[in-house]
Amino acid sequence: MGNRRVYFAATAIALLLAGGSADAQQYPARPIRLVVPFAQGRGPGSRRWGWFWGGDGALPPGWWHRTLRRVAMALVAMASLAAGTVFAQQYPARPIRLVVPFAPGGGTDIMARSISQKLSEAFGQTVVVDNRAGGGGTIGTETVVRAAPDGYTMIIVSGSFAANAAVYKLPYDSVNDITPIALVGETGNAIVLPLSVPITSMKELIAYDRNAPGKLNYASTGTGGFTHLITELFNQLAGTKLTHVPYKGTGPALNDLLGGQIQVLFGSLPSTVPLIKQNRVRGIGVTTARRSKAIPDIPAIAEVVPGYEAVLWYGFWGPKQLPKSIVTLWNTEIRKALKQPDMQQRLANEGLEPSDSPPERFSEVVTRDVAKWRKVVKTGNIKAGS
Repeated sequence: MGNRRVYFAATAIALLLAGGSADAQQYPARPIRLVVPFAQGRGPGSRRWGWFWGGDGALPPGWWHRTLRRVAMALVAMASLAAGTVFAQQYPARPIRLVVPFAPGGGTDIMARSISQKLSEAFGQTVVVDNRAGGGGTIGTETVVRAAPDGYTMIIVSGSFAANAAVYKLPYDSVNDITPIALVGETGNAIVLPLSVPITSMKELIAYDRNAPGKLNYASTGTGGFTHLITELFNQLAGTKLTHVPYKGTGPALNDLLGGQIQVLFGSLPSTVPLIKQNRVRGIGVTTARRSKAIPDIPAIAEVVPGYEAVLWYGFWGPKQLPKSIVTLWNTEIRKALKQPDMQQRLANEGLEPSDSPPERFSEVVTRDVAKWRKVVKTGNIKAGS
């Protein structure tokens, strides 16, 4: 009778554990108690000095008890393994929010919408782009830093992410409060002007500003943002005094540039190349060390202003403590998406060199750029709100 009790107890445990696998995403969420309905062997309460389970007072313990104990322990281990496996197989189980910390129409937004389509197909769940503009990208960024690390709130950022860290006293650490996922690639920005402005080259731009300092207004994606700092770097090296007018993103800035309210914009190549090719704006320089393959007729700024270089990059990250399995999945699918022929053609048209690198590369790029932009901020005495 004692053997039967032990056998049925172990069987019941196995059924309960198997049934719980359906809720593997939540289970186990706390320590598990495994109840043995008999007194402990080799201790107080055991009347027969059993090796493992004795003390039932009916049959002497022995090989059968030891075997059932091992079976029960194995079932617990198998259930825990099954829970982790089911979680990995079921992610993502609902739509994912991809935050873009700028207004629609800019380079980051364009990149997000291109890649999100590929990720939606790969995941079998919709990746929804959510534009959270403001603060040069800090508002949307903080939203993701504070999000749960469950893989359902992610973000794509540009070089502004590192630039902000050089200007603002942020409520988060740009290196230690995130989980790097993937560096999408590197590109540059282009100096663009409205067709109504009678400036056709960088030399003319510099000469015009020196004759009328501060008369030309330049737009940025926000104080402390990437476009702000790369234009200030130009001011420092070229000796110009272009006047800063911050916006909430490249999209609104481009609209005012096209309308003639703003005279200069160092806009991202993904957002400006189409307009340059359509002859809607005039491009006079690119920020990369060499000319861009997307617009090879436009010179690099360094050809006129020695030492000037500003590299724009795009990258994905998630909240701190994001599970490694989710990081690996995203990194793998992003790299696959970037290798697809239509994506490679699109990126080439926009002047972006795709990256095929592990998450660690993203951390290296952020650390490098934070140090670079801190020097520009110090030299220009740039402060939040300036």
